[in-house]
Amino acid sequence: MSFYSAGVEYGIHCLLFLVDEQGNPREASVRDLAELQGVPQEYLAKVFTKLAKAGLVASTEGVKGGFKLARPADEINVLDIVTAIDGRKDIFDCREIRSRCALFAGSPPTWAQAGTCTVHGVMLTAQKRMEEALAQQTILDMARRVGRVVPETFASQVGEWMAQRREPKPARNEAIEHKQVD
Repeated sequence: MSFYSAGVEYGIHCLLFLVDEQGNPREASVRDLAELQGVPQEYLAKVFTKLAKAGLVASTEGVKGGFKLARPADEINVLDIVTAIDGRKDIFDCREIRSRCALFAGSPPTWAQAGTCTVHGVMLTAQKRMEEALAQQTILDMARRVGRVVPETFASQVGEWMAQRREPKPARNEAIEHKQVD
């Protein structure tokens, strides 16, 4: 079982499509982002509601409205996205079993319960380090990393695909007919 929901993965991928590797913003509808990535539109709409509520994306006006990043891509980190979608999660729930030792016969000594449980302390440190690592990675960092591994033509294809969907229907149909003639 995953620690973070599928919504976190969907949300991060979607935000990566809302920016190019130079940090230039793009706009897209939830429907188009769902279609582009092959993910459920209804679920993605709920993810975007959470992202908007957290101030990470903003809706755009009009018939062809959709979403864009609410702030620059270098100011949105992965921890922001995770928290917006899944909320704050502890990776460990200490059950304080250290005080249940059979040798204590139901009455644990003070030393057995003093301070933070050692196991819990290790887990708190791990969570802190994980959150620090997520906070250090921005959408722009990830977009640049993706940009280094995909073919150069992919970014322009994505941009064109999204732009066509934002065009009024007649122009979009003409563009499609023009490509079929070529």
